[in-house]
Amino acid sequence: MPDVFQPEERSRIMSRVRAEDTSPEKLVRSLIHRMGYRFRLHVKDLPGKPDIVLPRRKKVIFVHGCFWHQHEGCPHAARPTSNTEYWNKKLDRNIIRDREHLQKLEYLGWNVLIVWECETRDREQLTEKLRRFLSS
Repeated sequence: MPDVFQPEERSRIMSRVRAEDTSPEKLVRSLIHRMGYRFRLHVKDLPGKPDIVLPRRKKVIFVHGCFWHQHEGCPHAARPTSNTEYWNKKLDRNIIRDREHLQKLEYLGWNVLIVWECETRDREQLTEKLRRFLSS
């Protein structure tokens, strides 16, 4: 199925995709802050520049978009059917890079949690997931 947008419109849409301070990320930060935890954001010294870092607890949290990081089994992770060579290469690289960052962080002694964009839709369940991770 070809793209429903003209190239100029698609370019405009893609230019608005954020890498930091996304709505799901802000929600997770808000929930953690309300639980009484304090954290640092986007620490450049750590592999993958985690979205949320709790240095004293040696914990990091990534808030991943289901599409960009290919959340397995999620309907929001469907790959485009046009320009497939480009998208497959890009999304496969993202998966490999994420896996490498996770391994490096764990090797350095960090506990890692990945929160998927689709998980932010159920705040109660997300809050419980965050509470379990941060209190362990």
